[in-house]
Amino acid sequence: MNFFKIKTSWSNAEFIPFKLCIASIYILVGTYFHHFFWEYYIPVLVVFGITAVWTLSLWLNKMRMESKNEK
Repeated sequence: MNFFKIKTSWSNAEFIPFKLCIASIYILVGTYFHHFFWEYYIPVLVVFGITAVWTLSLWLNKMRMESKNEK
């Protein structure tokens, strides 16, 4: 049995603890390494922008596909 082949379905409410966990560790790392990351502020901001748009498009496509499957 391969662990990575198991498929699950999560609701948005079930992702809240996961998102809070990830956000809290990012804040802790960011405050600890503030001066180190200051030099990379613009590249990190660009990566954030690209991944935010990418995640939003994936989410919208998934919602569109689910709405087509309901009909």
